[in-house]
Amino acid sequence: MAGTVQFDLVSPEKRLASLKAIEVQIPGADGDLTAMEGHAPTITTLRPGILKAIGADVTKAFAVTGGFAEITAAGVSVLAERAIPVDDLSGTVMDELVAEARSLAEVALPEDKDAAEKMVQDMMAIRHHAAQ
Repeated sequence: MAGTVQFDLVSPEKRLASLKAIEVQIPGADGDLTAMEGHAPTITTLRPGILKAIGADVTKAFAVTGGFAEITAAGVSVLAERAIPVDDLSGTVMDELVAEARSLAEVALPEDKDAAEKMVQDMMAIRHHAAQ
């Protein structure tokens, strides 16, 4: 069996998950990545997307809106701006997240417009994933 890493996910409100994972799939700002035992130390910014921790007996998936992930050889710690278990996503919650992203994009400075529009597209992708 593959080795495991300690996975911890927290948001400003509470701890959302703590488990031994075989792999953690992370929506990094510079691209998706998978962390496993022995991973090189890395810190990455999160983009809106689906974060998955895959354990031997369970997979936990969360929609995240942003934050940071710190990866070491033995663990993955994620501090999410907002994280919602995929099982708890409803059309209403997703509509609120997309509307919030659109509002932020409307008031973004000209030099931030591309990043703001990308955030809206990422939120739309989460909505599509949640609808499946």
